[in-house]
Amino acid sequence: MRLLALAIFLAGSLMADNDFDAGQAARFAKLALDCVHKEYPNKIAHSLNSDADVRPPRELTPAFYGCFDWHSSVHGHWLLVRLARLFPAAPFAAEARRAVAQSLTPDHIAAEVRYLNAEGRTSFERPYGLAWLLQLAAELKEWDDPQAREWAATLRPLELAATAKVAAWLPKLAHPIRTGEHNNTAFGLGLMLDYARVTGNQEFGKLLEGRARDYYLKDRNCPLAYEPSGEDFLSPCLAEADTVRRILPAAEFARWFEAFLPEVNLEPTQVADVTDGKLYHLAGLNLSRAWMLEGILGKLPAASPRRKPLAGLAARLRHTGLESIRGEHYEGGHWLGSFAVYLVSGRGIL
Repeated sequence: MRLLALAIFLAGSLMADNDFDAGQAARFAKLALDCVHKEYPNKIAHSLNSDADVRPPRELTPAFYGCFDWHSSVHGHWLLVRLARLFPAAPFAAEARRAVAQSLTPDHIAAEVRYLNAEGRTSFERPYGLAWLLQLAAELKEWDDPQAREWAATLRPLELAATAKVAAWLPKLAHPIRTGEHNNTAFGLGLMLDYARVTGNQEFGKLLEGRARDYYLKDRNCPLAYEPSGEDFLSPCLAEADTVRRILPAAEFARWFEAFLPEVNLEPTQVADVTDGKLYHLAGLNLSRAWMLEGILGKLPAASPRRKPLAGLAARLRHTGLESIRGEHYEGGHWLGSFAVYLVSGRGIL
């Protein structure tokens, strides 16, 4: 309960500082409500085992078939749960609850578990989609609400299947994946570490922290100047630092960060074509860089001379990222709302 109170206090402070109110929340909720049950267009990462697997998305993964792809559907549901939790009296909250209730049924989740565990799907949505699924589980766990507790219990079999998949994979992953897209290991570890702490899953958390230490604590001079690649929505360097700040005490993290990123010279990215889904990734990059910098700032000493320039950069990234979200462009609207809400509600600051 103390962790929940702290998280909501921090989220409320960030919302007040950035004028994030129920009206703004409604805008982001609409983006998710418009897509969580919108089946097409749809990009499925689907391994077929026989002709029987040639089926529409709503039959393959009946809980998470909307929002263009599985992971976007998952974090679209997370968005609705988070906003309904933070703004329970807002006009959109009832519609958000109805949408989540339509998706999270025992039959739907049982089908999701069967799909995830089927032959040939060992790497399905690993780690990005599975990490967001665990974020959804964490959000439900923290929400002191009867319906949320029911949804959490319904989701539990898929939550367990996801943690089992990750726990089987990480000991075999000899090297971290350092891309700026879905496969990035650091980003997934960060989301999953927060899940483990919220839910009290100590064994899973120990595995995640151990792998993060193995992968990252010896890293120095991350080549930030090489970023971004043209389709990035994550910063490999900042994602790593944002994960390491979760596992080190403040003083130790400050020393590691100085050796890892002695300079942070970057500016907000611009999207050349908002109708190109891959190019639109760069809008999300501004949002994720902003929240990663805010997480890093939370672990740096108050007297650090790096705080002021990093805070200024985070503010510029935040502004540019939020300004770039346009619901009329489905290429970005189906997922950017989740990134925006993660940022402005301070979700990563536990």
